[in-house]
Amino acid sequence: MSVTSDDTAPPARERPVSRLWHVTLSVSGPEAPLAEVRRALEQLANDHPFLLTSRYAADHAEIRYWEEARDLHDAAAIALRLWGEHRSSANLPPWETVGLEVIDRETYHQRLAEGYGPPPAAPVGVHPY
Repeated sequence: MSVTSDDTAPPARERPVSRLWHVTLSVSGPEAPLAEVRRALEQLANDHPFLLTSRYAADHAEIRYWEEARDLHDAAAIALRLWGEHRSSANLPPWETVGLEVIDRETYHQRLAEGYGPPPAAPVGVHPY
């Protein structure tokens, strides 16, 4: 059997392209000592490399970060699991997710250009409200 240039293999299944999504996750629950909340959020930042900034109080926190995912559904699913999956390893308070916003990179930058939405995470890190 000879192979000629007319013989072509079926196209390889293309891998879906990942995109960056800006995530804002809000959690709240019973009060916890501020020092423990800060330490837990700092550990979460070490565990989750794309974490941009966290703001916290004794009974709630907001986490902002970039997530790489195929689509909005995947980014939201990952975000909704974040707190629970890191609760033990980061010693996070037993709080529940009370808010979630996931927007694509273009929308994030469009909002900034229009003066709408939170400013870019600066300074990066873990900060009290």
